[in-house]
Amino acid sequence: MEVAAVDADVPEVRDYEEITAFLGDWGPFQKLIFLLLSVSIFPNGFTGLSIVFVGDVPDHRCSIPANLNLSEAWMNRTIPLVPGDDPHYSKCSRYRLDVIVNLSETFPDPDLVNMSGVEQEPCLDGWEYSREQYISTIVSEWDLVCNNDWKSPLSMSIFMAGVLVGSFISGQLSDKFGRKIIIFGSMAVQCVFGILQVFSPNWEIFCFLNFFLGLGRTSKYIAVFVLGNELPGKSVRIVFLTLGAGISYAIGYMLLPLLAFFIRSWRTLLLTLSASGLLYIPLWWFIPESPRWLMLNGKSKEAEEVFRYIAKKNRVIVPDVLFSDLELENMKTKRTQSHSMIIHLAKTRNIQIITSISITLWMIINIGYYGLSLNTPNLHGNDYLNCFFSAVLEVPAYIASWLFLRRLPRRFTLSGTLLLAGAVLLLIQFIPSDISILTTVLALSGKLATTCGYAMIYVYTAELYPTAVRNTGVGISSMAARIGSIISPYIFYLGAYHEFLPYTLLGSFVALSGILMLLLPETFNHPLPDTIEQMQTIKR
Repeated sequence: MEVAAVDADVPEVRDYEEITAFLGDWGPFQKLIFLLLSVSIFPNGFTGLSIVFVGDVPDHRCSIPANLNLSEAWMNRTIPLVPGDDPHYSKCSRYRLDVIVNLSETFPDPDLVNMSGVEQEPCLDGWEYSREQYISTIVSEWDLVCNNDWKSPLSMSIFMAGVLVGSFISGQLSDKFGRKIIIFGSMAVQCVFGILQVFSPNWEIFCFLNFFLGLGRTSKYIAVFVLGNELPGKSVRIVFLTLGAGISYAIGYMLLPLLAFFIRSWRTLLLTLSASGLLYIPLWWFIPESPRWLMLNGKSKEAEEVFRYIAKKNRVIVPDVLFSDLELENMKTKRTQSHSMIIHLAKTRNIQIITSISITLWMIINIGYYGLSLNTPNLHGNDYLNCFFSAVLEVPAYIASWLFLRRLPRRFTLSGTLLLAGAVLLLIQFIPSDISILTTVLALSGKLATTCGYAMIYVYTAELYPTAVRNTGVGISSMAARIGSIISPYIFYLGAYHEFLPYTLLGSFVALSGILMLLLPETFNHPLPDTIEQMQTIKR
């Protein structure tokens, strides 16, 4: 009886979900937060892919000095014609002007001259750029063509290097200083460095600022992702993490070609996109700090204030005692136990193989997603419509991924999606050049399937790893994905050597990822493992 009495005095220790159950799952506050956090992701859609228009390559040719007094007929013959399946005028060379001048004095009619033996020279006087589509891009302003054409994709790779660094530090900063301060601090980084980039005097400064834009972009996205996992009710978290965040990103992506269509100067376009961040300042007074983070960091009074604010918005009664000291201590203990080391991913042969395959999958899928997204200007047809359709396709991709995750096995669904994407991309090389619209349709279809896989791989990877190393496993995979993003701008740079080489490489890589997916264990309808010993064994 004495033991029973002692047991009766032991207070019940509830977890966070039980403590906050009185707030409800889908009240007015949760609906508002769902909307505001989703809206805050809009800029990520156009910031990450603005280089599609800012760094596009206009039609160009060597500049010919006007003081040569050449006739119009001879001016038109100063640029050599490059033979081949698709004959075109050279963009990086011209005939030697001193020879052209001498020939023009001897032969007034250039049609009487065989130009095949005339020596050529590089564009010593710079280039002339078509202004039919753009007033200016970074390519036309800083002559990022011919021998300097590698600089344009490097601009995006440097942005992705900032994304890589942001992925590495943002989680730690968010855990140390709070979700809210990192969200708005990252917004400030995006806004300030974006506006500064407008005044870049040269390509080097542009790239330096682009690094910090990438850092701010991913830091904000990750912080919003975490806060969206902690503030809304349990029943709507998956909806936010798949549909809310994904579709909001797609809407921001859709806005990019619409703005770029009306703003043809890269500086004005960047200024408009960056200054839009100022519109989010009022959100500071509507988005609270995560009460879960406050409790874990011993700020129980601040957490209680947030709970009372939420209860007021939801019109529910706050319990007299929200949480006990023992419950706060229990949450801190769980947080300490959740920290793990990268070395744990090499603890067993099984987890080593799963991690290796996961890293490869994330890298390939990111190469495919960003490679196809950045390839918009190379597709046949209108650049602005192609980019818009590429963005629109992300909406059904995110909806499909949400439905797949709810109802179908992970392994076969992901494998089938990636194999389909790879097959579609490989098929492009067999399309005749006179039906180029079909090439565009296939490329966009490949983008749809790749985006679907891109969305599902997050959830699947989290389900593969046990609680002890789940954050570490997903984090390492995400960092590998950023390496793929850094590589992606150069995939379609290879199109200069062969038109279909990028599609062949991407199709092969994505199809390979679909085959690798079949080696992983199934997680659908399986309980999440808590320990490494509880992990499912990989198929051998």
